[in-house]
Amino acid sequence: MIFRRRFADVIERQLGVFAADEAALLVEVRNAEQAYNRADRDEAEEKYGDYVDVVETATEALADMRDRYSHTLDEVAAEEYETAFNRAVKRRWPPFGLEIENR
Repeated sequence: MIFRRRFADVIERQLGVFAADEAALLVEVRNAEQAYNRADRDEAEEKYGDYVDVVETATEALADMRDRYSHTLDEVAAEEYETAFNRAVKRRWPPFGLEIENR
């Protein structure tokens, strides 16, 4: 329980830093999703692929952030932190939450 509270603060700060540092990437994700949603049938597959690519890029960046921090923790704490981090990503950015656990 103590870890969860401590990790919640750390994770919120980390996600805030990510949002600031990767603002352009988050805009790119939003733009790619909008382009896919507006695409004609002929373009939809290509636009979806573009969207998936940029979501994967953002998800990898988040997973790298998570993994760098988790390596500073003991095994039990690292597992709890990773679970909490993944949950927070799913809440804040649902498109990234679908893949974050697989990274």
